[in-house]
Amino acid sequence: MRARWLAVAVAGALVLSGCSAGSTATVGGEDTLAVGFTAEPKNFDFTTTDGAAIPQALLYNVYEGLVKLDANGEIAPLLAESWTISPDRTVYDFQLRSGVTFSNGAPFTADDVKFSIERVRTEWTISLKSTMDVVDRVEVVSPAHARVVLKEPSNSWLFAMTTRLGAMFDPSGVGDLANRPVGTGPYEVTDRRRGDSVVLSANPDYWGREPAYPTVVLKYYRDATALNNALLSNGIDVISGVTAPDSVPQFEADTRFNVLQGTTNGEVVLAFNNRRAPLDDVRVRRALTLAIDRDALLAAAWGGRGTLIGSMVPPTDPWYEDLSRSYPHDPERARRLLSEAGQQDLHLRLRIANLPYAMSAAQVVDSDLGRIGVDVTIEPLDFPAVWLQQVFTDHDYDLSIVQHVEPRDIATFGDPDYYWGYDSPRVRELLRRADTGSPRQQVEDMREVARTLSEDAAADWLFLFPNIVVAKKEVTGLVRNQVSESFDLTGLGRG
Repeated sequence: MRARWLAVAVAGALVLSGCSAGSTATVGGEDTLAVGFTAEPKNFDFTTTDGAAIPQALLYNVYEGLVKLDANGEIAPLLAESWTISPDRTVYDFQLRSGVTFSNGAPFTADDVKFSIERVRTEWTISLKSTMDVVDRVEVVSPAHARVVLKEPSNSWLFAMTTRLGAMFDPSGVGDLANRPVGTGPYEVTDRRRGDSVVLSANPDYWGREPAYPTVVLKYYRDATALNNALLSNGIDVISGVTAPDSVPQFEADTRFNVLQGTTNGEVVLAFNNRRAPLDDVRVRRALTLAIDRDALLAAAWGGRGTLIGSMVPPTDPWYEDLSRSYPHDPERARRLLSEAGQQDLHLRLRIANLPYAMSAAQVVDSDLGRIGVDVTIEPLDFPAVWLQQVFTDHDYDLSIVQHVEPRDIATFGDPDYYWGYDSPRVRELLRRADTGSPRQQVEDMREVARTLSEDAAADWLFLFPNIVVAKKEVTGLVRNQVSESFDLTGLGRG
């Protein structure tokens, strides 16, 4: 089966077989930075492997695109020094930087732009690739000038080029992407120990600013306690994202560390299987949404540190509006809606990723739904493997909880085959208009999409995951909001 657009965080520790040759670098010495994570890449090929872990490690650090998202979420030049857009918004002319080479020594030219963009449509298998369907052709005007012609105007295309979709590849460097990534970035992968670490070393021929740390070790931990202890015991220098909210006060009180708190694109969603009765009845979905006390759930699942949202839009998106109170906690109204729908004896399976935030949230969902007479059976599934197969691919669930991390992933509700099972011609038309219309029309239409999803109770958006980074005080340049797919090392410095 073709892999569909997987907008979920691979946020659980993965147990992987095998190991690479050599040994991992260890913390020690001012030239090495160690960063702790809980999501280990299954491999290095994000063209065929879904999930957040690979671009988190490699995008902007090993692979670069023509453009990138800066710390403020704005599209900024990267391998393209500049670009122009035709009046009809279908022709993009990119002027490329000179003197750029891949880590294998091959020069970067407009031929590589053509190869990379066309390869998304022919060789990539993750369904995120569908964003490139709008491309009509890529022309090599000169070695330093690439032209991309779209079939129709698209407000989302250039933004998509800041994601993994825009990564530039060398035709001679794609033979073993799973194990040997070849990019133009400031780092290259020099070692890997499965289940433990990935080592990035500075690319000696990098075209841009030399990175502050010649060696970066990405360390992977099985659980939040091990991750926290690694920083407290000097085993790492940075926690990329705190996964245990109760530990934040401890770090805030420790003068060795800085704690940055911001937001992410990570919507924690209680998914409803819209294609399966009785969840195909909007009254039932609304009842379940009204029954859940999201303030209490946020306090239980993440110590109250996230953000309540009412649709698939984080505050960093241009079309955000606060819909978080569209369904105030109202058990009595929920019971009336279930009665109207003829569902007085409802039994539902809640199949969740076996991750701490999902487990905690599920307990609140179970308790709140029990108060309106809905019997819930919680089934934790190993994440990612079992959850991906049974819930995401096979759609075998009533309710589920997982975090969705792709930027602007509200578009998944325009795909009836996505695991939501949500099928709305109106939403599909609004998404189409939003992409092809003026920027102003895009904002108006996307807000209408968000309102429609909320009115339809297409899902219950429990909360937006916070971005909490903890680092030793000498590490500078960390960003407050996680708005891209990358844990971007390029802006880091030393205090």
